[in-house]
Amino acid sequence: MIIYNQTNTERVEYMLDKLGINGFTFWENVQGRGTSTGVPHRGTHTWPEMNNALLTVVDDEQVAPLLHAVRQLDKRNEEVGVRAFVWNIEQAV
Repeated sequence: MIIYNQTNTERVEYMLDKLGINGFTFWENVQGRGTSTGVPHRGTHTWPEMNNALLTVVDDEQVAPLLHAVRQLDKRNEEVGVRAFVWNIEQAV
């Protein structure tokens, strides 16, 4: 799962394309706040920014390159923010 500021939408999709990751589910206007330095993203007058979230299921060998790409994107503009979370998928239909 990748959660990121809306301003990174095109960069995240480009990153997936470069890695050959085609399938994903995408949510717009996700509200939240970062765990340590993040400010609220609520879509309000006070906190106008919003996040998007993307879920993709990849083969084990794609996890490390994807996490590396997310880290690189985050380093590009740490104030905007992007985070990735990994968990095992036991079964899928």
